[in-house]
Amino acid sequence: MSSVNYGSHRTVVGAHYGMRDWLSQRVTAVFMALFTVLVLAQLIFTKGPIGYELWAGIFASQWMKSLTFLVILSMLFHVWIGMRNIFMDYVKPYAVRFVMHVFAIAWLVACAGWAVQVLWRL
Repeated sequence: MSSVNYGSHRTVVGAHYGMRDWLSQRVTAVFMALFTVLVLAQLIFTKGPIGYELWAGIFASQWMKSLTFLVILSMLFHVWIGMRNIFMDYVKPYAVRFVMHVFAIAWLVACAGWAVQVLWRL
C-alpha cells in the first residue's frame, strides 16, 4: 500500500507515533530516574545495615507503595513503546508481529499484576 497525498496532508502507515513516543519515553525515563534518586537517598541517609527491615521500612508507607506502583506502570509503558516500535520496524509479517504484540501485552499486564501482589501482599 503506497502513501496517498491529500493536499498538504499525507497518509502514513506503520510506526508513525514519532514525537508522542519520543516524549513519552523521555518523561517516563525522568520519572524513573527521580524515583531511583529518592530510593538511593533514603539508603544513603539511613544508619545501620542494609537488610530486609530497611527495605521493608522504605516501602511500608502507602504513599511509597503508590509511588512505586506508578513507577512500575511508567516502566511498563516505557517498555511497551520500545518493544512495539522494534516489532513494527523489524518484524514484517503481520501475523508474527501481531502474536509478538499480544505476547508482550500479556507479559506486561502479568508483570503489573505481580507488582500489585508484591507491593500490597495480596
